[in-house]
Amino acid sequence: MRILTGILVSLLLIINSSAAIHILRLLANYGLTNTYAIKTEQLPRFSDYDFIVVGAGPGGSPVTNRLSENKNWRILLLEAGQPERISNQIPMLSFVNSEYDWKYRSEPQRKACLGIINQRCPIPKGKSLGGTTTINGMVYSRGHKLDFDIWAAQGNYGWSYDEVLPYFKKSERANLNEPVDESYHGRDGYVHVQNAPWRTPLTAAFLESGKELGYDVIDYNGQRQIGFSDSQLTMLNGTRCSASKAYLRINRSNLDIVTEATVSRVLIDEKNHAYGVEFIKHNKSYRINARKEVILSAGTINTPQILMLSGIGPKEHLQELGINVVKDAKVGYNFCDHVAFSGLTFLVNQSVTLLAKNTLTPRAVLQYAIQGTGPYSTTGPAAVAFTRTKYATDERPDLELLFRAGSFHSDNDGSFRKARRISQEVYDTVWKPIIGQHAWTIWPSVQLAHSKGRITLNSTNIRDPPLIDPNLLDNPIDVEILVEGVKLAIEISKSQAFQKYGSKMHEIKIPGCESLEFASDDYWRCAIRHVTSTFNHEMGTAKMGPTTDSAAVVDPELRVHGVGGLRVIDASIMPEIPVGHLSATSYMIAEKGADMIKKSWQA
Repeated sequence: MRILTGILVSLLLIINSSAAIHILRLLANYGLTNTYAIKTEQLPRFSDYDFIVVGAGPGGSPVTNRLSENKNWRILLLEAGQPERISNQIPMLSFVNSEYDWKYRSEPQRKACLGIINQRCPIPKGKSLGGTTTINGMVYSRGHKLDFDIWAAQGNYGWSYDEVLPYFKKSERANLNEPVDESYHGRDGYVHVQNAPWRTPLTAAFLESGKELGYDVIDYNGQRQIGFSDSQLTMLNGTRCSASKAYLRINRSNLDIVTEATVSRVLIDEKNHAYGVEFIKHNKSYRINARKEVILSAGTINTPQILMLSGIGPKEHLQELGINVVKDAKVGYNFCDHVAFSGLTFLVNQSVTLLAKNTLTPRAVLQYAIQGTGPYSTTGPAAVAFTRTKYATDERPDLELLFRAGSFHSDNDGSFRKARRISQEVYDTVWKPIIGQHAWTIWPSVQLAHSKGRITLNSTNIRDPPLIDPNLLDNPIDVEILVEGVKLAIEISKSQAFQKYGSKMHEIKIPGCESLEFASDDYWRCAIRHVTSTFNHEMGTAKMGPTTDSAAVVDPELRVHGVGGLRVIDASIMPEIPVGHLSATSYMIAEKGADMIKKSWQA
């Protein structure tokens, strides 16, 4: 069945990739392309449950699984999106801007995204079982030891690296190529972590260039984080391993999963105790009670939106909208992301990149359908490097270099450019002239961003997206770190490993920066502010901290300060942004949070 379905998908892809996705979505409406039997209900079967979990991403899916292990508890999982389909499992296909994406946009940025449409950077967030793990780049990266020791030092007991490492390992089922630090990895968890089964020769060149520059090839989820590495991906045999695929393929009589159910608020009584939720499905409103706890795992954007609509948030902001204030709290503050520059392109003289004309071939698609390998089994982030710049203030890397075997022109002005909202003027000037040519890129990214933003409500209607102002590149240090990253990327391009392929920088100037000398520091500063991207690693909007921290929304056991029966378990609780990519840390938070709940109720 897997091979026949794969061949069907592949043949559709040969015809036309966008048409294929459309046909697959039509098939999905009839249930013909569901990849696995996750049992869902049209509506909750009961009026009350012991625990209600909101959101089925890397926070909610593990919590749901672990709590439903107790047969005496009745669990309800509510997800605003729909189940994944077979098309979602193909790593190369992007579902950003599809029905699996909330399609959020930032507010117009003053110091960043100047070459982005309306200066509003995209903020893709998954809307499906699996959450953002259904549409992300699949990189599994835990962060640095010091990240978590700093959390603990801020008064968050139980969150030091030594205390969270067992939960990283508990969630993981690793099957990795060398080098690998075995003692840092789990082998029995739900989340499959593997290297892509196929890669272009340029991936090896990237790793070799690191050696030329004096770096080691490392396991960045092991003892050391400074170095170059093949990407470790949430993948199973060439297919995406999302949170729902990992944790929700269970059939338990005490668990109900309801999709296309948008939670509009948490129900809170006069004693400031959460006793249930209100949700909307097919334009009808429903209320369900929770006997023990409500767990918000809706993510860094939707969790603060729900909290504020429930009366938990900044007093003045809520009163402006006529919302009854249950708890005055710094909800929506502390927003942070890994900001990047996506404007570098290096041309090569050999057919070694992910160019559309090379991937949309019968050989490539059948290779994936039958063997689970080839270009369709890989994802954009092919390899990474973590380094320290002169601006680093401690032992952690403050810069990530993400290597891609392609650039914005590689899909002939298809979904990639549109997903990142690069303006037509910028695209036509910089990338349109090289359509059909082989090229690669490195995206430098600030790891410990100094710029912080905020999320506020747009209205009291859950259907109205919140106002998201990430305040990107507000602190000039973030720009200077990216300038250092650009310089390092250029050095990599000049290495012997890349010169074997005739690598040469594409030197057309980015519109808005024409008056500056190409490749000067001032030019790069300008370019960075124009072609700004983020890694969509949003965090921090329901900050974890002790009662002495006036900015904290939840305590170290993830309970909302001042409101009983309510916890937050997702990336919004992170007090400081960690190094790396955040899905791995979100899985850890969920595993640890589930144990905290069990301990509270002595399960």
